[in-house]
Formats: sequence, C-alpha cells, structure tokens
Amino acid sequence: MTFEEWLKLQNRSMIAFDLALGSGALLAPRRTLAVLGHEQPSSDGERLFQRLGPVWLTFAGAHLVAARRGEAQDWWALAWLRGTEIATDVLWSASPAFTRPGARAGLWFAGAANLGMALGYAKLARARAAAPWRRRLRRSR
Repeated sequence: MTFEEWLKLQNRSMIAFDLALGSGALLAPRRTLAVLGHEQPSSDGERLFQRLGPVWLTFAGAHLVAARRGEAQDWWALAWLRGTEIATDVLWSASPAFTRPGARAGLWFAGAANLGMALGYAKLARARAAAPWRRRLRRSR
C-alpha cells in the first residue's frame, strides 16, 4: 500500500468518524461526552458541545468530497480544516472534567493525528496539483 492509498483509506475512515461524532454531539451530547471520557456536563456545557455537531458534520462532508472528487483543492481544504483542529483537542484536554483514564492522552493523540492529517493531505494536494493529467487519464478509462 502506497502512502497515497493509505491517506485515502484514512480519509474514508474520517468520514465515518466525523459523521458519528457530529451526529452524537447533536443528538446525544451527554452520552457522546461520556464516551470521550467527560464527566456529567452542566446543561450549558452540554449545549455548547451540541453546537459543535454541525462543525464535525461539515468535516465529514469535506472528507466525502475529497474521497469522491479527489481534486487538489479538495485535499487543500482538508489540510486546512484539520490544521484548525490541531490545538483544539489539546486545549480540551486541560478541562478538569475529563476524568476517565486515558481521556487526556486520547485528546493529545487527536491533536497529533490532526497535525499528521493536515501534513498528509497537503502533500496529496501538492501531488495532485503537480500532475493534473493523471485525473484526466483516470476519468477517460
């Protein structure tokens, strides 16, 4: 498996992950926070988390567009989106409400994963931009 194939596979897994996270945040915020290792949230904390659902659903949509079209601009958009999330999860890990063992480490890992995705998708975007003839060749088959 090439690095590009691995990135595309990982991208497809992020469609499912962000769809689940966004749906969970919208429809069952308390349960979703519990799965993430968060203590019982206050009602305002629950509503704040719920407001993030559309953000993650937007991420799922961006991953889906890149998986379907695969144009350079789609991968650049994903690189940028994931780049915006690098510090977010690390910042969340400072909350005293994350008490489940491993929850904080998981959030730090999520920040590192977002960094890796941002760099990987940027590399894929550059490769796509440098070789637009590949897309035309693939479509003509």
